Amino acid sequence: MYRHAYNNPLLEVKHLVKVFTGGGLSRGKSLTAVDDLSFEIPGDKAHVTALVGESGSGKTTTGLLVLGIIPMTSGQIIYKGKNIWKMDKKGWMGYRKEVQAVFQDPYEVYNPFYKVDRVLELPIKNFKLASSGEEGRKLIVEALDAVNLTPEEVLGKYPHQLSGGQRQRLMIARALLTRPRLIVADEPVSMVDASLRAGILNTMLNLKKAYGISFIFITHDLSVADYFSDDIIVLYRGSNVESGDIKKVLGRPAHPYLQLLVSSIPLPDPEKRWKARTMLKAEEITRRRGEGIGCKFYSRCPKALDICANTRPSSVQIDKDHFVSCHLYSK
Repeated sequence: MYRHAYNNPLLEVKHLVKVFTGGGLSRGKSLTAVDDLSFEIPGDKAHVTALVGESGSGKTTTGLLVLGIIPMTSGQIIYKGKNIWKMDKKGWMGYRKEVQAVFQDPYEVYNPFYKVDRVLELPIKNFKLASSGEEGRKLIVEALDAVNLTPEEVLGKYPHQLSGGQRQRLMIARALLTRPRLIVADEPVSMVDASLRAGILNTMLNLKKAYGISFIFITHDLSVADYFSDDIIVLYRGSNVESGDIKKVLGRPAHPYLQLLVSSIPLPDPEKRWKARTMLKAEEITRRRGEGIGCKFYSRCPKALDICANTRPSSVQIDKDHFVSCHLYSK
């Protein structure tokens, strides 16, 4: 378990668990998408925590749980000292206003039959952010300016008339309208042209500095996480396997899973690109006996020990702000 124990944290995620139970042909089967996950976001400074891992690691599910879009199976999500699932209507509206989302595919958020103005007007109306149309227009212009868009570029147009980068910046502007304390950004640049990604990341970093906005940044791209984030939590099948200060964690990866992920990043030198690249073993359809009570990475781990098959590793601190759950580091 990785926890900073900040004074007056903005957000506390405690022992979060989410189990999906199947229906139809999968009736009776269950999948643990998030497994005893804990972390904190500080309240005294803007901070970016990256959630990284392969597809199916539980990153997006964690984001949806924090946003309150889906219910948890067990655990707690505490915002400013209050459990979000025990908030009254007023408290819940305040939470929704202060914790916003930016999703992977901005096009899915838009109704193609409405002009994009509507996605900016709805939060102003729902959260009563302006007392007049003129005041609302001023808020929209300010939000667009903060994400490097002008009203002439985007307002009055339909979603298909905007580029992917413009649509995503518009979603960031929409989130900014409510002056949030926290934004859950789920793969916000993965569907944007590579040439535009740095610009969008820099825009979000500017919002962090200018407005004091913290981020939970969900990504599968370690290089993007390294550029944008302060801390990192590496998830594998719903569990935190390594976490801490991102420079320390990615500079000296300890868990075999993260070591393999880091070694799989292509190098810029074409002569060396594939020589040091190590691939993960394919996920086995049939689990080895005992894996359910042991390390989840056991069947794919190139450094597996006998103890890994039957005993779940606990979190070990190996440096200041650097934690790993692996028997290789157990004392």
